[in-house]
Order: sequence, then C-alpha cells, then structure tokens
Amino acid sequence: MDQLALKAIERIAGPQRAPYHSITVDRLTPVIGAEISGVDLSRPLQTQQLTEIRRAFLENHVLVFRDQHLSVEQHKAFGRMFGELRALALEDIDGDDPELVVIRANAQSRFVAGETWHTDGTADLAPSLGSMLYVKETPAIGCGGDTLFANMHLALDMLSPAMQAFLGSLTAIHDGEIPWKGYTPPPGLPKSEHPVVVRHPETGRPTLFVNSGFTSHIVQLSAGESQALLNLLFDLVAREPVLSCRVRWAPNTLVFWDNRCTQHHAVWDYFPHSRYGERVTILGTRPMA
Repeated sequence: MDQLALKAIERIAGPQRAPYHSITVDRLTPVIGAEISGVDLSRPLQTQQLTEIRRAFLENHVLVFRDQHLSVEQHKAFGRMFGELRALALEDIDGDDPELVVIRANAQSRFVAGETWHTDGTADLAPSLGSMLYVKETPAIGCGGDTLFANMHLALDMLSPAMQAFLGSLTAIHDGEIPWKGYTPPPGLPKSEHPVVVRHPETGRPTLFVNSGFTSHIVQLSAGESQALLNLLFDLVAREPVLSCRVRWAPNTLVFWDNRCTQHHAVWDYFPHSRYGERVTILGTRPMA
C-alpha cells in the first residue's frame, strides 16, 4: 500500500469518535461498517436511539442489526424514519407490495442481482439515500452469500490530488440498461448524467460516484479515454480490500447502507442452496458536484 493510501486511511480511521449511550457500536473495520446492538427494531425507538443510529450511519456508512424479528410493516416503518420509501410500478413488483423488493436465489437461479461492484439505482435522476435488506433465510450449508461494501469517500481520497481535481471536472452517464446486457430490458429504464465526484448531502464530504453496474461513459472524454479511466476507477474498488468490509449474513439480520457513498458486491458462492431477503429503498436527492 502506498503512502497516499495510508494517509487517506489515517484521516478516516484516526480521529476519536464521540461515545454512544443508548446503543452499542462495534466497528467492522476502521474505515467502513459497524454492528449495532442494544436496540429492538420491532419496537418504537427512543429519540436518543434514533439520533445515535443516524450518527452511526453517517460515520460508518453500513449498519448491521442482528437478531431482529420484523414484520414487513415494522421493516418499512424503520425505513420511513430516514425518508420516503421508493414504490415500484405494479408491473415491476415481486409480490403484492410495491415498497418491498424480494431478493431470492435458489437451485433454479441462473443469475443473481448484484454480482458486480455497484451502487443501487444510480441511473435514476435522484438516486436513493440508502437500502435496508432484511435477510430471513441463509444457505443451508451454513456459509456463503456474504456482501462486501466499499467506502467511496476513501476510494477518492486514495487518488492523487491531480486525479481528484481532474475527476471533479467530469460528468458520467448512468444507464439502467447496463445490468440487462444479454437479456431483453424492460421498457422505460432510466438514464441520467451525474458528476463523477459528488458531495454527500448530509456530511458535505466528497465521494467518487461511478460504478461498473450502471456507469456507461464519461461525457467529456473520447470513448477510449472514457473506458480507460473508468476501468482504472472500477479496478480500484475491486483490487483494494482495505476499502471494504464483509458482512456475513445470518437469519434475521438487517443491513442498512448508504448508497450515496458506498458500493457493494453480493457474493454468489452458495449455489445450489437458497437465500431469501426483503429490501426497502429510501428515496434520495439528485447528486451535486
């Protein structure tokens, strides 16, 4: 690891954080992720608990809640504490609830969503604030199906100041058809232009905002230049394990992640075993340079 990367990690991991009083926060790595205990999400949260969960979310970007026993309405109620939930069109829903997305894989699956590093829904004009996935069933083999999450504030900080300045002058196209390559996409998928470097709307911190799941090209560059630069940025996320934490799922685990400053990668290493979860997504705002 070079000195630039070490200094970037030190800036994020080094500062002492204020203590928590109503919840317990155990960090997964120095730079991303935390397990939260001392809270039952099926019950109304105390004001201090919600305040501290919000702070933990902004500090760690990925929160893991174990041993939660939630109905669909309790799951959605927790999501609504952070904003309005996204509702899918009736023709796109898995069951009978437009606010709930079913995440399922089994022996009949030929692909699963999220096998590449990506950020959910960046092709939307106003991508989501975050997602909450509640996993009810994990592979019977007892392992597999982990999810990796990467800190995109740190990914940007690990680049040279000259590269950061150059990226700050660029915009990129995010295309909803990219995940459908090889298949017939449904009509009306979104396509949007966003800055390559955006500011987190709550913390103001700059973050790298391109991902291999949805970003097609950089507007200001030639096709060859765009692909070369995007390959460099995509490869940074994939090759630098220091950027990421690894969440190992267990039944009745809820994970809440910030789509504004993370990418994630769902590891499909449990075929032909089954995995089942339900996800809600919280609406966000248009990214700003």
